[in-house]
Amino acid sequence: MIDIKFLRENPEIVKQNIKNKFQDQKLPLVDEVIELDKKYREVKLNGDNLRNERKTISAEIGKLMQSGKKDEAEKIKNDVQEINKKLEKNESLENEYSEKIKNIMMKIPNIMDKSVPIGKDDSENVEVQRFGDPKVPDYEIPYHADIISKFNGLDKESAGRTSGMGFYYLLGDVARLHEAMLAYARDYMINNGFTYVIPPFMIHSDIVNGVMSFEEMDAMMYKIENEDLFLIGTSEHSMIGRFKGQLIKKDELPLCLTSYSPCFRKEIGSHGLEERGLYRVHQFEKQEMIVLCEPEDSMTWYNKMWKLSVDLFRSWNVPVRQLDCCSGDLADLKVKSCDIEAWSPRQKSYFEVCSCSTLGDAQARRLGIRVKSDKGNYYLHTLNNTVVASPRGLIAVLENNYNEDGSVTIPEVLRPYMGGLEKMTPKNKK
Repeated sequence: MIDIKFLRENPEIVKQNIKNKFQDQKLPLVDEVIELDKKYREVKLNGDNLRNERKTISAEIGKLMQSGKKDEAEKIKNDVQEINKKLEKNESLENEYSEKIKNIMMKIPNIMDKSVPIGKDDSENVEVQRFGDPKVPDYEIPYHADIISKFNGLDKESAGRTSGMGFYYLLGDVARLHEAMLAYARDYMINNGFTYVIPPFMIHSDIVNGVMSFEEMDAMMYKIENEDLFLIGTSEHSMIGRFKGQLIKKDELPLCLTSYSPCFRKEIGSHGLEERGLYRVHQFEKQEMIVLCEPEDSMTWYNKMWKLSVDLFRSWNVPVRQLDCCSGDLADLKVKSCDIEAWSPRQKSYFEVCSCSTLGDAQARRLGIRVKSDKGNYYLHTLNNTVVASPRGLIAVLENNYNEDGSVTIPEVLRPYMGGLEKMTPKNKK
């Protein structure tokens, strides 16, 4: 949510930003909110004047009462009652306009960074750089579900009976590798100065509205029936929500946090669920990184954060590339975002494994998170990035460490988390 003062003074910038996101249907919202803001400020001024008038009359009544002029005081008490009636009506209008402005402002997209490439959708995201040499071996790399089946490591059929499509059981060495990646990612982030957190996995609706747009909420979130609770789609939601309404001391920034959680997503949209594999599912686990910082430091942290994900995947022998997300692929609250994509030697292409974003002060405004400073209080900036989400990260590790004989070499940094195991050997030769 952008600053109403900025919108009031720069309506054409806000409109151009909307056009750059290919959301022309939202253009009328700018003029609508400007008109409502004008009415709101008028009734607010009227309310201030009425309160001042009431204060003056009340002081006069006090003087009259002290002077023993009770009859005169009683006469002008009626004036106070009339003012109170006007104030009640005026305050009702203030609340009405304020709520309408808030609802519209939450639909107007945040101002993007000037470096964001203009494009309609993710097909127009721009590759920035590559890390590691993407190789295709001279032997076939099976589909990841088939690799896992060699180790008797996946049971989607039973999950279909217990939970439905989009769920799975991981078993044996594959399940252990999955957890090894998450445990290593946790320690990796701690060693890089982040504080480890396990957050709530359900949050109230006011937190949901504070961290994401309505469209994202409808497409992603599972609602708990008859409860004001939603299952989180990422731990960023409850991690940022933790600071709702808080005034954070300037010397406490930056707050660098890394969190583990299961994640739950509807996955509504054109992509759909993956019937056999694990690329797009309803439930997965993730290690996340969150930073709350001074506004002037947010872009520096943005670059630090995505680089941490790059280095992590490179330590697992996975080549990756960085893509700048274009304007049409940028969620409304985001100022700038990039994806880290892992190389798939089977598909001979890259696929998304991490997403890094700076949201400016949008979430802080929605949730009322401010910095306490000697020069006054102000909104801080929030950032988030995937450390690793599995099983998607698991797919990258399996494919890039797959051997011709069907075994999978365990990346060296993960071996201590696998009891020293250096290689997973197929149990099922089919």
